[in-house]
Amino acid sequence: MEREARAKSAAVLVTIGEFARSSRLSAKALRRYDELGLLRPALVDPVNGYRYYDGTQVGTARLVAWLRRIGMPLAGIKEVVALDAGAAAAAIRAYWAQVEAETAARRDLAAFLVDHLAAEEVEMSQVMDRGTLGTLGIRYAAQSDRGAVRGSNQDAVFAGARLLAVADGFGERGAGASTAAIDALKPVARSAVPAAELLNALEDAADLAARAVRDAVAGSGAPDESGTTLTAMVWTGSQMGLVHIGDSRAYLLRGGELFRITHDHSLVQSMIDDGSLTEDEAASHPQRALLLKALGGSGQGGPARADVQLREARPGDRYLLCSDGLSAVVDGRELAGALGAADGPDTAVRELVALAHAAGGPDNVACVVADVVAL
Repeated sequence: MEREARAKSAAVLVTIGEFARSSRLSAKALRRYDELGLLRPALVDPVNGYRYYDGTQVGTARLVAWLRRIGMPLAGIKEVVALDAGAAAAAIRAYWAQVEAETAARRDLAAFLVDHLAAEEVEMSQVMDRGTLGTLGIRYAAQSDRGAVRGSNQDAVFAGARLLAVADGFGERGAGASTAAIDALKPVARSAVPAAELLNALEDAADLAARAVRDAVAGSGAPDESGTTLTAMVWTGSQMGLVHIGDSRAYLLRGGELFRITHDHSLVQSMIDDGSLTEDEAASHPQRALLLKALGGSGQGGPARADVQLREARPGDRYLLCSDGLSAVVDGRELAGALGAADGPDTAVRELVALAHAAGGPDNVACVVADVVAL
């Protein structure tokens, strides 16, 4: 009878290996969390000790994974997962207030978790917003230019109803790498993803892009020296999902003020972050083009993880995605002026490329401009 009960339970549960894949936690981490009482399996076979998990535990497991991603200690996570949504959101806010120095990507991820745990309030707010604002859409334009110095163009751009993307290739296969990265995102952008799953979908999309780039550069003489940056936004109808790796950038012009919403994965940015270099010094640093993270061959320090984040869209928002062929030679004040003065995305991209040329056009230039509009 006991054996039949075990067989019946195992039939509706999943093994630790299957659960690890679906929850994005390693089997080792799951065993550790079981020992700590943080995430207990639904069933432990009393004969062989095998752990089985219920599919309904995936949400908790993914919450644990995201909380670990923002650096929360295990003891804190144990308290959060035991709380109701509102108290859990408050606990995350309190923890984040104590963090002295975190990256912008982690800060945005924490904000998402708070919003996710306060699901009922967020959904009600979105319903009210839609009733007030109506349906939102985007108008967009893109342009890629060789510049005044380079003999070829390794930048790639794409602008469509659901996907905006810029990629800056480098090395022998740089042009193929940048194109492959963007092409890998197109099927993901076409699929409908629930808001609660969008962050996971963005991570999956970044993984697809990384594999596509590795395949694209594999046939070159030195595949580890070729690769690409990638900055892309997926439009859901009310939110922008952002995938970012490298030193291409995304900016938001809102209320006449320009905000940079990505963090460069470069040597000079890391030196700015730790206070050893100023912004002005970084502009002329001899290693300003050295990337710490990019999509490329497996020899570049192993698989690099892209930053992912969500951004709420508002009518009147204007987004700019660009390669460093623009941002490295045109300062933020000029970018804000050109974006604010342009009567539409088409005018904006033409003006921005012209500004890069006026500054000498030392590199390929790629930019995408998109306006959020009420339809």
